[in-house]
Amino acid sequence: MMLSNAYRKMKRGPQVMLPKDIGVIIAYSGISKSSACVDAGTGSGWLAVSLARVAGKVTSYDQREDFLAIAEKNREMERLENLELKLGDVRKSIAERNVDLITLDMPNSEKALSNAKKALKAGGYVAGYLPHMEQVKRFVSKLNSLKFHDVYITEIIERDMLVREEGMRPSTKGVWHTGYLVFAQK
Repeated sequence: MMLSNAYRKMKRGPQVMLPKDIGVIIAYSGISKSSACVDAGTGSGWLAVSLARVAGKVTSYDQREDFLAIAEKNREMERLENLELKLGDVRKSIAERNVDLITLDMPNSEKALSNAKKALKAGGYVAGYLPHMEQVKRFVSKLNSLKFHDVYITEIIERDMLVREEGMRPSTKGVWHTGYLVFAQK
């Protein structure tokens, strides 16, 4: 997978969400400069930084100070004043209200859905990034019990192409499974 210069410059500690998944979240949710977003599971901050490039305000939560320190370096490098990093657990509370998008990339993210629903505005989106099918099942079950609607699940596969004089075909390289994306609306 080819990364743009912006991503190649960013610091990396914990596992990062890749541009192939980030782009789908941004496109599917329709966020813009007037949007407010909450990101949970900051990690290295790749998703939070990407959201802040597009949205008006982004608040990103993580439970680990060492991860937030890496994300802070990425925020500073990108000069993003509209990105706030917070130490906290969204499974316990989310302070923000009237939010357009909440992204959950963390263990047991289904346990944050009640708080996400309180924080979202009507019509706002929640997006879960989940590596395993069992997590998707728990997440969707909780979405259904909370009466979220328009639940949509996808997996984004990226294949590099090999172009040679004798013909073109998919290469044996690519980014296959990274995680399942689950979207729902309040």
